[in-house]
Parts: sequence; structure tokens; C-alpha cells
Amino acid sequence: MTTSEPRLTSLAHGGGCGCKLAPAVLRDILKGMPQAAPFANLMVGTETSDDAAVWRLNDQQALVATTDFFMPVVDDPFHFGQIAATNALSDVYAMGGTPIFALAIVGMPVNVLSTETIGRILQGGASVCAAAGIPVAGGHSIDSVEPIYGLVALGLVHPDHVLTNRGARPGDVLVLTKRLGVGVLSAAFKQDRLSKDGYRTLKETTTRLNSFGARLAGRPGVHAVTDVTGFGLLGHALEMARGADATVEITADPPTLAGVRELLRDGVRTGASGRNWASYGAEVDLPAGLEDWRRDLLTDPQTSGGLLIAVAEAEVHELKAFARINGSGFDIVGRVVEGPPRVRVAA
Repeated sequence: MTTSEPRLTSLAHGGGCGCKLAPAVLRDILKGMPQAAPFANLMVGTETSDDAAVWRLNDQQALVATTDFFMPVVDDPFHFGQIAATNALSDVYAMGGTPIFALAIVGMPVNVLSTETIGRILQGGASVCAAAGIPVAGGHSIDSVEPIYGLVALGLVHPDHVLTNRGARPGDVLVLTKRLGVGVLSAAFKQDRLSKDGYRTLKETTTRLNSFGARLAGRPGVHAVTDVTGFGLLGHALEMARGADATVEITADPPTLAGVRELLRDGVRTGASGRNWASYGAEVDLPAGLEDWRRDLLTDPQTSGGLLIAVAEAEVHELKAFARINGSGFDIVGRVVEGPPRVRVAA
């Protein structure tokens, strides 16, 4: 990368999953869409805001298809490519699928960034796909004002083992496979307030594949899965509550990445955190006296966040052991209870 080039993040008005349209805006846009004609093989479409579409191929295979892309959340081009690719593949894993190949989505200001820098972004994405055991088999590129990178990701899952965000049941425990605070760390980075240790934490969590999700397909007691990304923990928990037609309780003190609480107390957060709350706050019950920074943590957009899993309480211990064997882990962040489709934050 040439020294005369601007910081990648300086070329974008937002970054990572904080770029996503606010939930309320997205709903307004989509409400005018015509209803899709029924297709017998379309197992998962747009109806429940799930992580990917699923199409039944035959009695043994269903195709999981998704696309995800965004603007830079970091300045290192290789790291940006890694983060964007990890985030895109997460949608396949969240449906219980195993990725089979990917296509690159590339929009770059070619008169501003060198071909070397753009190449490093693509190399970063390809390295993550290689770690997932798949190729980047093609893609599409355009000249754009802001740098954009992501993937179309395709995977396979058994039709009987598709995981969605709508199968949670009252009594289930909610567990999360990555700690919160990516949006806060990325905001601190853009403000030159993130330490070297903080950057290492940001890179480590956002480039860790959610491949554990593929191993959850068919797992006893696992009733629903989604990945926590741009809408924050509360937003994705609300989607799960709507799908279950039940109330989801979320702890007011969820696990956080190192340094995040201190940054929040110092006023660091993303604009997307406030937009998220404005979009769905009317459907969330907060305990009296909850500090603003705690609410902002719960709405913090997670770029390449963890899997939120609804699992039968009797299976939590076994699932934890299974996760450990498979190189993963999780923290309990809430539960599903009888009630209207809302989220309740428990003190």
C-alpha cells in the first residue's frame, strides 16, 4: 500500500455492520415489495428476516444462499477483507450450513486506491475462504465512490436440519458465542482512541469463523440460531422473539470484549447504536435506572458477531462440552419465556 493513500476508513461514511440500514427503515422499504409467489422448494425466504435463503435441492440437500458486504471497519486492507469474508460466511453457518464456495462483491474508488491495496483486500477475503475450505470462484467489481467488499456465500445443509431464527421455545436458554462490543471498538479506532491491544481484540473476534454453527445442524435441543450483527443483541433477539411468538429475556450485563465498558463510559459508541434503539426500542422493556451505556452496549452493531443460540435448558451442559470439543465456547445471555413477542432486559 502506498504511503500517499488515505486511510480506508476515511473513505467511508460508515463501516462494517454499522453500515446496515436501520431496522425501521428496512421494514419501510420492504413493506412495498410484492408478495412472492409460492415455491414448493423455497424453505426459507424473506418472511422472518432470517440470515440466508434456503432452497431444497433434493431429499438430502438444501442450498443456503446469502450475500453480505460493507465498507471498511479497519484501515489494513488485508484485515478488512478477512473481516468482511468472515462476516459473510457467518450467515451460512447460522443456518446450520457448510459453505461450498463464494463469489466476491467488489466496489472500489480505483482513482484513489492502488491496485495493490485493492488486491490485498481480496487476498484477505480469499484467505478466510481458504480457512473455511472453500474457493472464491468468481464475483463482480465496479468503480465506486466508497470502498465496498463482501461475498455471495453458498452452502449446503440437510433439509431436515436447517436452523432458523424462529424455532425458539419458552424454557430455552439463550447463549452467545462471541462477546459484545465490536461497534464500540471500531468507533474508538476511527477516533484514534483504540489501543494496540484493543485492535488485536477487534481483529481476533471479527476474523474468527462461526463454523460451530454447521455442527449444530441436527443437534438435540438446539431450536433456533441467528448471528448477531448490525442490529445489535437486542435487535436480533427481537427477531427471535417474533419468530417464537414469545418473550425473550436478555441480561443487562452481557459478556463484553476487553476495554469496551471503559470506552462506553467515556462516551464512545457508533451512530448505528442509537438508530437501532430508535427503530425497535418500543418493543423492548428496560429495567428502571438502567445506565445509557448499558443500553448502548445491547444495541451495539456487531460486525462479524457471534451466534445467538436457543437451546433447551436440559441440553446446555452437553452443548457447552460439545462446543469446547469443537474449539468454540459461549456465554449465557438470556432465556425465552411465555409472553408477547418482545424483549425484556433483566437487571
